[in-house]
Amino acid sequence: MALIPEWGVLNPEIRVGVVGLVVLLVMVIVRRKMDGKPANVFNARAIGITLLGIVGFIVLDVGICMTMVWNMLIPDIVVGIVGIVLLLCLIPVVKGLE
Repeated sequence: MALIPEWGVLNPEIRVGVVGLVVLLVMVIVRRKMDGKPANVFNARAIGITLLGIVGFIVLDVGICMTMVWNMLIPDIVVGIVGIVLLLCLIPVVKGLE
């Protein structure tokens, strides 16, 4: 919705998103301390999983924008399916194949 220029909500939307991310990060840190677990360890696997999730989310959102903003229905379906497949790839990467 932030990309629709008539609404003029791009800057407030970015601010709200950044505040939401900071709150979620603080919640994760507090929750781990409450459970007595060590802080998150950043290794290549964790960074790769995070990047895969971010890329999948962005591709899916671009597909949604293609319909809502640019009126491109058929390419939107293709891009949306690619985004969904990328996000579905997170399941075996995180849980593993058994």
